[in-house]
Amino acid sequence: MDNTGAKKTCFESIRDFFTSAKFLIYMGHALSTWGDRMWNFAVAVFLVELYGNSLLLTAVYGLVVAGSVLLLGAIIGDWVDRNPRLKVAQTSLLVQNSCVIVCGILLMVVFHFKEQLVELYNGWVLTTCYILVITIANIANLASTATSITIQRDWVVVVAGQDSSRLADMNATVRIIDQLTNILAPMLVGQIMAFGSHFIGCGFISGWNLCSMCVEYALLWKVYQKTPALAVKAGQKEQQQELKQLSHPKEVESGQSPEESSQPLMNEASVVAKSDSPKEQGCCHQMSEPLRTLKAGWVAYYNQNIFFAGLSLSFLYMTVLGFDCITTGYAYTQGLNGSVLSLLMGASAISGICGTVAFTWVRKKCGLIRTGFISGIAQICCLVLCVVSVFAPGSPFDLSVSPFQDLYTHLIGEKTLPEADHSLTSILTGGNTTTTPSPTEELPPLQSYMSVSLLFAGVIAARIGLWSFDLTVTQLMQENVIESERGVINGVQNSMNYLLDLLHFIMVILAPNPEAFGLLVIISVSFVAMGHMMYFRFAFKSLGTRLFLCFSPEQKVEAEDSPSLPTTV
Repeated sequence: MDNTGAKKTCFESIRDFFTSAKFLIYMGHALSTWGDRMWNFAVAVFLVELYGNSLLLTAVYGLVVAGSVLLLGAIIGDWVDRNPRLKVAQTSLLVQNSCVIVCGILLMVVFHFKEQLVELYNGWVLTTCYILVITIANIANLASTATSITIQRDWVVVVAGQDSSRLADMNATVRIIDQLTNILAPMLVGQIMAFGSHFIGCGFISGWNLCSMCVEYALLWKVYQKTPALAVKAGQKEQQQELKQLSHPKEVESGQSPEESSQPLMNEASVVAKSDSPKEQGCCHQMSEPLRTLKAGWVAYYNQNIFFAGLSLSFLYMTVLGFDCITTGYAYTQGLNGSVLSLLMGASAISGICGTVAFTWVRKKCGLIRTGFISGIAQICCLVLCVVSVFAPGSPFDLSVSPFQDLYTHLIGEKTLPEADHSLTSILTGGNTTTTPSPTEELPPLQSYMSVSLLFAGVIAARIGLWSFDLTVTQLMQENVIESERGVINGVQNSMNYLLDLLHFIMVILAPNPEAFGLLVIISVSFVAMGHMMYFRFAFKSLGTRLFLCFSPEQKVEAEDSPSLPTTV
């Protein structure tokens, strides 16, 4: 009887876990992230294939996406704050998946009838299809940004309740899901396109998003039902109270407490907008409302007590030291093949998972703010290997070669050294200049693989500190940004991230040849160091001399972390 009861209790605990709101959020996030990773990988391949093995459409798409989030991040976040949670989550989910489905169907039509479309109206119909694909895909990305802000920065906090340790565990689990899907999802869709066709790949992604949308919609509804706190959104009662206070100014002057008088910045802007006279609510006033929202969002972001922590995370996006097309192109110029790069990407994913696990352990031992400081030191120490690789044997770094030489030769349409065209631009665009040598020809032997080995060793090892630091800043924003401003603050944070990411691409465009890559590495490490210096300023201002007192009991550490946070920058 006792054994039966024990088994039943164990079964019930397992059942409760798989039906809990926390697990349902994990499932929904896994499905959403899997679809996003497949689409982000596939759309770049599709655009390259459609435009004759050129990166022009892909570059335009990346520029449109980065510019849209940069300009509309605060407005999207404000929309998230002003509307009920379930409505925001469902709307962004439906818009995102519907746009991907429509875009996939449109791409199937283009792939199947491309020859006919080229002949219609001198190719203008095909050009219109390209514009529609990029526009719809950009709308899907904006909806994905709203979904990410809603689920990862708001719903997760509410489901975790007031338990900081539970919130850290949920953030770490969500990040592990991101790491796994970032590797597995592109592999799946890549195999489908390799053994099938791009037409089949478009159909598979469209079908996946259709099925995933229905399942995610049901999971969101289940989480909403299991978490009553999601139905109550802070800020609504305060706004009603402000309206009453604005309509009775005498009562405000006579009996208002200091707590009632200090309201969030974005709430004040919305209340003032609602209380304007009909004359002020004219056409010009309504047209300028997005600009006022954008300005108020950036001002609110600057006035946050975690401003320097968020800014430090943005500076980490200004780097070429990641497994993107830039680093991949450079690796090809140094003699690494696709199989070696796939192994390195797998090692990078494992390193990132280790970073998420290390975050939860270090946070329990040292506290949240100190975890960010330790993670930053670890990342900078690992990136020293990348700086050493610039001057190691086998490095193509050469300051005598102008970093703008390759850009200049592309602009004037000439090639002074056609036989030595190994620029990143040529590698990534798949140009005909990098032809495969015949069996009788020999590639120029590399002096040593020491440089590229040190480079990737530093990049992979630094992922541990990078992801631990990212989780630290994420949780700091979750815990210190008031509920009524979570959307707009995280929207501005996404805009900052995209801004620095856009600058790093511009930096590569200005210096695309491998001889200048070492300079890009040094600039990247400098920006990472400046970012962590900003975080150190935030941490020192928050904890002072106690910043260096680590490995104290958890209760004491947690008590030291939050009360001394500054209220203003």
